[in-house]
Amino acid sequence: MKRNIKLLVILALILLAGFGIIVGISNSQKQSEKPTIVTTNFPAYDFTRAIAGDKVEIKMLLKPGTEMHDYEPSPSDIIDIQKSKLFVYNGGESDEWVEEILESLEPNKTLKMTDAVELVEEEVVEGMETQTDEEPEFDEHVWTSPKNAKKIVNHIKDALVEIFPEDRASFEQNAADYTVKLDELDNKFQRIVDNGKRKTIVFGDRFPLRYFADEYGLDYYAAFPGCSEQNEASSATVAFLVDKVKSEEIPVVFKIEMSSSKLAQTIANEAGAKVLTFHSAHNISVDDFNAGATYVDIMEQNLTVLEEALQ
Repeated sequence: MKRNIKLLVILALILLAGFGIIVGISNSQKQSEKPTIVTTNFPAYDFTRAIAGDKVEIKMLLKPGTEMHDYEPSPSDIIDIQKSKLFVYNGGESDEWVEEILESLEPNKTLKMTDAVELVEEEVVEGMETQTDEEPEFDEHVWTSPKNAKKIVNHIKDALVEIFPEDRASFEQNAADYTVKLDELDNKFQRIVDNGKRKTIVFGDRFPLRYFADEYGLDYYAAFPGCSEQNEASSATVAFLVDKVKSEEIPVVFKIEMSSSKLAQTIANEAGAKVLTFHSAHNISVDDFNAGATYVDIMEQNLTVLEEALQ
């Protein structure tokens, strides 16, 4: 992290004490406020919102319209984590700051989404840029598979039932309803893949979709691994991806959300393809957030672009 986490924690604790949050809160104040749940990224926020409904207040630390890999906690974020009834985070390289914070704080309860699924390492496929000094990391983008999303939803549901047993029936029904939507999404993706002319997708970008590709048996080629900080591809990588698109007559080169389309457009122009956005759902735009967009909504958009890419 660019900032010193321990200093941030100390500052946050001083602010907590100064504002009288740790001690001196009246019973009437406690009773008038809904319990708060804090989440890091959009999937954690949306899954929790779907299950908890209006029983709690939910805060997402990652601001809409910003990149997950660029996030750094502020003292007020740390205060919110400390005050929360439940802190839901993803785990992985982008959440390394969390573990250090949790060593100093004692939130009421924490939940790590990566605990709910079987993890795989980030994969370096042919033609992909990589840094040879990097040790293999597990792929943190676990929510990109709807089947994984179901497991995470149930993991969050169980945590909420433990904290708020009086609302068990509501949480279980909400989780069941959301699971139906995820099953429908999963079935639609499988049909598109089964009916496609090809099983290969190309990204002129990072590739944070290992779990998604594995789930549906898709082969993929990309410029960078999912958590890569690189944004400049070598001429060899560009040439490889152009040749791949041309030789297999792939009609679409993907980019991911909140990413420049420059590289994808270069590849597409050379290969006679078009550029479309495949959304990893790690975060959404301010407009989509304000409109109440959900993980399911975002993945429904992916159905359309995937179908075009596989035809």
